[in-house]
Amino acid sequence: MPEHSFEPIRGILERFCFTSDKLENQLGDPIEREIVVHIPPNSGGSLPCIIYLAPFTGTGFARANWRAFSETLPQRHERLVREGKMKPSILVMPDTFTSLGGNQFVNSEIIGNWGSWLNQDLRNEISSRYDVSGFGLVGKSSGGYGALVRGMKDDCWDAIACHSGDCGFELLFGIEMASTLTQIGPHGGEEGFLKHIKESPSMSSDDFHALMILAMAASYSDGSLPVDKNCKFDDEKWAQWLEWDPLRMIEVHQNLPPCFIDVGDKDQYNIQYGLRQLHTRMVELGIDHEWEEFPGTHSGIDHRLDLSLPWLASKIESAP
Repeated sequence: MPEHSFEPIRGILERFCFTSDKLENQLGDPIEREIVVHIPPNSGGSLPCIIYLAPFTGTGFARANWRAFSETLPQRHERLVREGKMKPSILVMPDTFTSLGGNQFVNSEIIGNWGSWLNQDLRNEISSRYDVSGFGLVGKSSGGYGALVRGMKDDCWDAIACHSGDCGFELLFGIEMASTLTQIGPHGGEEGFLKHIKESPSMSSDDFHALMILAMAASYSDGSLPVDKNCKFDDEKWAQWLEWDPLRMIEVHQNLPPCFIDVGDKDQYNIQYGLRQLHTRMVELGIDHEWEEFPGTHSGIDHRLDLSLPWLASKIESAP
C-alpha cells in the first residue's frame, strides 16, 4: 500500500482567475479560468515555472486536493525540494476542463484556442505575477500529449515532460470508432448523444469512452466522427486527425526543447506502441530526448513525477 502523506503545505499556495478571449468556444464554456500556483518555502529570486497539464476528465488544480494513500502535487513538490532532489519552482496548476470532458491543448473552434492560451496568455499572466526564469510543461495522458505537441509547435518552452501522452492514433483512437458508433447510434448521432450525456444523472464507462472520442473529434476536426454509419473511414477527415498524431508531427516539427518521455509497458490504451515508434523515429532523426518504458499501465503513475519534476526544473534553470 502506498504511504499516505500527512505533511502540511508549508509554502505559498495562491489562487487567482483571469479571462482570455482566446478561449471563446462553441460549447458555452467559461473564458475565465482559475489558476492555482504553489511555491515551496524559503524560495527566493527568479525561479523555473512548471505548468501541469491535466489528463482527460481532470483539471490542474485537482492535483492540489487531498487523496488517500497519496500526496498532493504541492506536497510532492515540497518533498522533492526538501530532499534536495529538485530546485524550488513555481508550480502552476490551471483549470483546463471542458464540457466535453477534457482538453488536448490545441486550437479548436469548438473547444477554444487552448494552444494559444498556453503559449501566450497563461505565460504572460504568470510572468506578470512572479519572477520566472523559464517555462516548462508536464502532463500525463492528454496532458502529456499537450506538453509534447506544444513542445513541437511552439518555440517558447524550455523543457517538456510527457507521461503516457497520446501517440499512435490508429491504435489509440482508430480502433475505438466502432464501439463509439454503437454507443451514439441509439441517440441519433453525435449531437443526440451529447444531449443524452448532458441530461443524464450519471455516465457509464461506455458513455465515457464515446465522449472521449467525440472530444477528439472536436479537437482535430469538425466534431463529427471520421467514419460513416458502417464504420468506413472518411480518408480526408481521418487525415485531419492524423495531422495531430505526434508520429506524423515529428516529421515536420523536429526542433523540440529538452524532452522527457515515458510510458508504462502495459498501457491499456496501447500508447506504449505509439510512443515506442516515436522514440525510435526520434533516435533516427537525431533528436535528443530522455526515454523510459517502465513496468505499469496508464493508471496510478503519479510516482513518475518524482523523475520528471526535478528533471524539468534543472533543464529550465540551465536553459540559455
